[in-house]
Parts: sequence; structure tokens; C-alpha cells
Amino acid sequence: MLMFPLSRPPGRHYADATLRRGQWRLSHHLRAAAATTSGGGAPDVFDAVPALDDRMRCSALLRERAAGGDHYGCTSLLRWMLARGLRPNRLALAAAVKSSSALPDCRGGAALGRCLHGLAVKVGYADGAVVAKAVMDMYGRIGSLVDAHTVFDEMSCSDAVCRNILITASSRAGLYNDVFHLFRAMLASGVDESMPTAVTVAVVLPVCAKLRVLRAGRSIHSYVIKTGLEFNTLSGNALVSMYAKCGGSIAMDDAHLAFSTICCKDVVSWNSIIAGYSENGLFEEALALFGQMISEECLPNYSTLANVLPFCSLVEYGRHYGKEIHGFVVRHGLEMDISVSNALMAHYSKVCEMRAVESIFRSSKMGDIVTWNTVIAGYVMNRYPSRALKLFQGLLFAGMAPDSVSLISLLTACAQVGNLRVGIRVHGYIFRHPELLQEISLMNALVSFYSQCDRFDAAFRSFITIQNKDSVSWNAILSACANSEHHIEQFFRLLGEMWHDVTQWDSVTILNIIRMSTFCGIKMVRESHGYSLRVGYTGDSSVANAILDAYAKCGYLHDAETLFRSLAGRNIVTGNTMISCYLKNNCVEDAEMTFNHMAEKDLTTWNLMSRLYAQNDLCDQAFCLFHQLQSEGLNPDTISITNILSACIHLSSVQLVKQCHGYMLRASLEDIHLEGALLDAYSKCGNIANAYNLFQVSLHKDLVIFTAMIGAYAMHGMAEKAVELFSKMLTLDIKPDHVVLTALLSACSHAGLVDAGIKIFKSIREIYGVEPTEEHCACMVDLLARSGRLQDAYSFALDMPPHLVNANAWGSLLGACKVHGEVKIGQLAADRLFSMEAEDIGNYVIMSNIFAADDKWESVEHVRKLMKSKDMKKPAGCSWIEVEKTRHLFVASDVQHQDRFSIYDVLGSLYQQIRGTQGGTEHLVVTYEL
Repeated sequence: MLMFPLSRPPGRHYADATLRRGQWRLSHHLRAAAATTSGGGAPDVFDAVPALDDRMRCSALLRERAAGGDHYGCTSLLRWMLARGLRPNRLALAAAVKSSSALPDCRGGAALGRCLHGLAVKVGYADGAVVAKAVMDMYGRIGSLVDAHTVFDEMSCSDAVCRNILITASSRAGLYNDVFHLFRAMLASGVDESMPTAVTVAVVLPVCAKLRVLRAGRSIHSYVIKTGLEFNTLSGNALVSMYAKCGGSIAMDDAHLAFSTICCKDVVSWNSIIAGYSENGLFEEALALFGQMISEECLPNYSTLANVLPFCSLVEYGRHYGKEIHGFVVRHGLEMDISVSNALMAHYSKVCEMRAVESIFRSSKMGDIVTWNTVIAGYVMNRYPSRALKLFQGLLFAGMAPDSVSLISLLTACAQVGNLRVGIRVHGYIFRHPELLQEISLMNALVSFYSQCDRFDAAFRSFITIQNKDSVSWNAILSACANSEHHIEQFFRLLGEMWHDVTQWDSVTILNIIRMSTFCGIKMVRESHGYSLRVGYTGDSSVANAILDAYAKCGYLHDAETLFRSLAGRNIVTGNTMISCYLKNNCVEDAEMTFNHMAEKDLTTWNLMSRLYAQNDLCDQAFCLFHQLQSEGLNPDTISITNILSACIHLSSVQLVKQCHGYMLRASLEDIHLEGALLDAYSKCGNIANAYNLFQVSLHKDLVIFTAMIGAYAMHGMAEKAVELFSKMLTLDIKPDHVVLTALLSACSHAGLVDAGIKIFKSIREIYGVEPTEEHCACMVDLLARSGRLQDAYSFALDMPPHLVNANAWGSLLGACKVHGEVKIGQLAADRLFSMEAEDIGNYVIMSNIFAADDKWESVEHVRKLMKSKDMKKPAGCSWIEVEKTRHLFVASDVQHQDRFSIYDVLGSLYQQIRGTQGGTEHLVVTYEL
């Protein structure tokens, strides 16, 4: 048994001192305690009391009020009795003392308890065990342990109950050394009445669990076995809970053994063992015990369900288990409990079933702030930020004051939609309520919000206001720095300050360092890798995956592959990260090899591979993988459909796009970016009508939807409608970005609206505050060149900063020179292109055609020699058409098409008709190339 010193007060004659300092104030404190009742006197329920002039009947009524939890009524009745000379008996006074300890300090509960102690001394009740125990318990509850010990010392005979009161009070005050010393004193007393009981064990064992002193817990377990208390339900439950909280596989074995020895298991026994397994990550075992509990006809209570539901989403078939528990709740009428309904909503949020969450929320008649927070957090978790913002408004309309949890979810929703205005209003609300400034988690969320909205200065100002910064605070501001290479110097300065403020960097800090190292180059990445190896963080899959990604971003794929092969504990995320590295470098075969060797794959794995196939124009493989994904029992999500839409666009297949659209409707895939991708797919496949219809029915038209529709108009040469739609977007206070401005310039270019295009380009920086990009400059060159203003286009390209004029701009100018027969400027543009895209055969072909049109055959020969020296060969021409949902592919010089004979017959017929219309005067040559 452990030995601990005990701090004890010096002995003194306590009763007289208590009487002198407190008895004269009794009437005053009784009046203060009863001030909550009408008129400051006895409440209405005591109007009939004058008839009860018998002392015993009043004492019985006082005890009844105290036992029923009516502590204010109890003190009011006591005041009424004393005012009429009716002295309560010992049991009634003991009950009044207990009620005083339940009153808050603002109502004089502590002072009233001391006064009642003085009354007990005055009337001679203090020597009685019942009153003395009540006084000891009262002093223990108000935190006056010195007085409690003094009362204990002056008792003529103290039993186990008295010692249990002291142990409980010491435990409540956090004096754990005193708890163990008192327990040892009980053992050393040798008196049966003072030996530890089941209650003693139930109080001491939680202290062992809190201090994680498993050895002391085992010693107490030995005492329990010797005295036969192991079969007692109360002590058995305490043993189960103690072992479970100490953690570890051996401790859990002991917990299960202690659980099995309990003769009469109650619901607390089951709750303790289930909670123990869940707290130690043994979720399957916890669910099995829950099933056993039901099979043994022990009805779970609210606490059981609130414990089981949170980890249902973490096990296989957790969605199914959650629905079964929901059915059990409904059958037994437990859905009315707020804690159960909140746990159900939290579970459904984790398994992405927000319709079930909404149904439970609507049926909740007495929702509290936790209920609202659960639903709002569920919307945020499932990427429905607009619904979260709307529900938060409902919370305010319901008259509830948001707490820090509400505001954290609200800030996260604002960050998801980029709603800076609402986030700033939340910031203002926090400053108007100073108590919220003390919530470190809320202030950390505020820093993260500004970081995600690219407002580093605001994030830094919020960070400075945090008084007690924790590691999360530092990591939040470091993450804000790591978003841009412009904050490298500040990042490392803050990192140094964190080193002095926080004892040790954690894995999140290392992740931020790795992110920033991608801006600093491969040397910094390798240094981060080396530090992670030294401190053992490469065993953390998130750190290892971040290093893999950093190597890929720096273009060092070989280093990434070396690290990947050296990792022992590869998981799904590690494999996905490696495939992502191959995706960035378009390494299809290596990605396929990694994909095929993965023992387990999740939806992200399939999505990465489908994206890799789509961006490399491997459409057949993309569709095959998409079908295989579904055959594995997985449901495509928004990313899956977005990837497959890219393949549909490459094939120009409207039918496939419609199938994707149908699946989105059936699966209720509501995502604004997916809507934009679908609109873009309809447009690029030539169906502008469906694109416009989709735009019209979209409920949440944001910048993404407007950009897609303006781009569709641009592609179809409908510049006037594009400009009109852009004006409508501005009236809705939607700020344009560089993407929508590129689409608008492209529309002007295709329609020949030169003046409008020039005006838009000038407004990019002046009005909209957007820095011109390469795409903007390429559109301007194309706009001027298409209209025949080749010299202006060439001058514009020369006047712009070199980094803004890319190959697309010079290619547009070269193509326009071919159309307008401009050799000189065309040659200048070609020279630029040959240096930028030396391997692009198209540029050489266009330049050769320009020379040929101008009869410069020597120059033509020179270009062809260049092509031959570089071993360039023009790829065969290819086209396709979709007829009755079937795609037909035609390649130059290919004669393998299954319907080639029918096609030849039609071409022959057309040839004869053409000859007839020409009167046979011209010789036509028809070459059948499929």
C-alpha cells in the first residue's frame, strides 16, 4: 500500500468557537436563503403549515422537502419554525444542513451551513452522529476541509461512514495524498466498523485512475478480494472503471475479469466496461458487449446509448449499427432524451446522412444549445456551409445565445464559402463578449478562418490577442504563413518564438515546416525529412505523406519513391499520396503498379486513378475504372463524377454527360463545383441549351456557376450574352476573379468585340483589383490578332512583362499571321515559339504553310529540314461522331471501321452528285480515309 503524508489542522475545542462566531447570524442567513420565495418569507406551499403546530410533523415536512431537492423551501420552512419557537429534531436539522450545502454561495449556502452548525451546538445536537456527519459532509462540499477534520476529531466514535465523508471531500478538493492516507488509516484501525467498505473503494479507485497509479489500484483490488467485496456491484463497477481508465491491453483484461466477477450486474456495470473498451479504441469489442447487454435483458439507459453511438461510425458496418440503435431507441421511447437525440444526430453526421439528422432535429421538441451545435457542426462536416449559416440564423431567432462551439462551427462554414463579411461580424461579436476571448479554441478557429480567407494580417492580429497560446495557436499562425511564399521570413521567426514558448514541436508543426519547405527548395525538404527521422515523426503517416508530397512538388520523384519503399507501415493514405505524386508527374504506369499492389483501396484511391486517366486522355481506362469502382460496392462521389466528366468532354459525348447528370440527381450530389463542371461539360459537348437550363435551375448561383456559364457563351461565340451575364453577376455583388475575366475576354475575342475586350482588360487591375495573368495577355493577343491588327498584337506582346506572355499568346499571333498572310510578324512569332516549345510540330507546320502561301519555297524547305532533324512526325488526323449513343472513331489512313463499306457507298454517291453539279468540267479527287 502506498504511503502519503496527511496535512491535518491542530486540535482545538471547535464547538464553542463555532457557536460564538455564527449562531447570532442564523436568522439573517435564513432570510437570505429564503429570499427567492415570494415576499422573502415562507413560500405558498407552507400556507397551510400554521395548522401543523406539532413539532414532529413540521420536522417530517422539512425532511421531506430536503429529500425532494427543494432546498430553498427547506430553508424557508426552517426559518418559519424557528420564528415560532418550533425546534427541529436531529434528523430534520441534519437534513437542513445538507440542504444548505446544496445552495450556491451567492445565496449564502456556506454561511448558512456554518450557522446551522452553531445552532446544532446550541441545542445539543452536535454530539449526535447523524448531525455530525451532515456537518462534516457540508464542510466537505463547501471546501472547508479543516473544519470537516475538526468535527471528525471531536466525534466520540467515528465509523466508516465518517471516514468515507472525509475521503470523498479530499477527493473532491483534489487532495489525493490525503485520500490514500485516510484509506490506509482505515485499514490500520483494525475495527470492523471503521474498515473500508464498498463505498470507500468506489471513492478511492477513481483517484487511482486519475493519477494512473495502477499499482495502488491493484493493491486495493487485493483488499477487495480478501474481504469478498469483489462480488459487490458498487466496488466491482469501480474496479472496472479504474482498470479501463488506466489503459493498456493488460489493464483491459483485468477490467474484464473484474466485470465477470460481479454477481448482480446493473446498467452501470455494463456502461463501465463498454466505456472502457471504447476509450481504449476497442470498438468492435465494445459493440459486442453492447449486444450481450441487450441479450441478457439489461435495458440500456441514456448514458449507454450516448457512449455507444459516438464510435459506431468508426467500425465496419457502423452505419448499420447506428440505424439498429436508432430503432432500439424509438421502440423503447428513449428518443425524448436530449443526450440520446444529440448522440444520434452526431452519429448520422459522421456517416454523412444529414437527412436523418434533419429529421431528428425537426422532431426534437426540447432542443438545447448542444442540439443546435450538433446539427450546425454536421452541416459543416459534410460540406454544407450554406445550410450551416442558415441554421445559425435560426438559432438566433430562437432566442438562444451562441457559445464558443457554435461560433467555431460558424467560422469554419464561413471559411468554406469564403464569406469574409460574416466572419468579421463573428469577430466583432467575440470582442463584445470578453468571456469569449478567454476561449482559446475559439480564438484559434478565428486565426484559421482568416488564414483560409487569405487575410494574413487579420490572422496575425487575432493571434496576438490570444493570451495563453497553446500549440494549436502557434500551429494555426504557422499554417497561415505557410500558405504563401511571401511570409517565409515571418514563418521562421514565429517558429523560433514557438520553440521558446512551447516545450516541443508536434507533428502538426512539422507538417507546417514541410509545407513551407516546398517554397524554399529541395534542400529544406531534405532537412525537414532528416529532422522528422531524428525525432521519430516519420512513423506518423501524415508526416510521411507530407514529405512524399513535398518531394513530388519539388520534382524529385526518385526521392519520393525511395521514401515510399522504405516505409514499413504503409496504409491507404500513404498509397494514395504516392499515386498523387505520380499524378503530378503524369506517370501512368508507375501509378498503375502502386494501385495494383495496394491491399486496401478507398474511394480516394479510385478517384486519383480516374483523374490520372482522364487528364492523360485515356478515356477507355477511365470509364473501365469507373465501372470497376461501382462493382466494388463503392458509390461515386462529387470528385468521381467531376473526373469522369473530363473524360466525357474529351469524347464530346452528350449522352455520357446526361448519364452523369442523372446519377447526380439520383444520388443527391449537391455541390456547387460539380454543378459548374456539369455545365461546362454540356457546353463543351455542344449542348448550350442544357447548359443554360442547368444555370437557370441552380439555386445557389455563385462565382463558379457564373464563370461556367460565361465560359459556355464564350465558347459558342455568344459574346453579347456573356457580357450581359457578367453585368448581372456584378449587380449581385459577386466579385470577379481572374478565371471569369479570362472567359469574358475569350468571348470578346471569338466575337471580334475589340473595343469591349480592350476596355475589360484595362478594368482588370483598375476596377476589379486583379493582377493580369498569362491567360489574360494571351486573350488580348488573340483578340487583336483575330481582328487583323497584327502589329498591335505584336506590340502588345512585347510591351507586357515577359513572364506574362506565354506560348499560347505567340501561338495565337502565329495562327492569325497564317490567316492574314503576314510573313514577317509570323516569322518573329515562330522564332519565339521555337524557343518555348521546341518539340511542338504544329508551330513548324503553320510556319511552313505561311512561307508556302507567300511562295518562299526555300524557307519552306528550311523549316522541313528543321522538322526532319528533330525527327518530328505529324500525328494522324482523328475525328469521331456519336450516333445513337455509339461513338465512331475515324483515323486518317485507317480502313478497319466495321461500317466502312456502307460509308464508302455514301461517299461514292456524294462524289457522283458533286460531279453532276460541276458539269463534269473539273476533276475531283476523293480519298477515302477512315
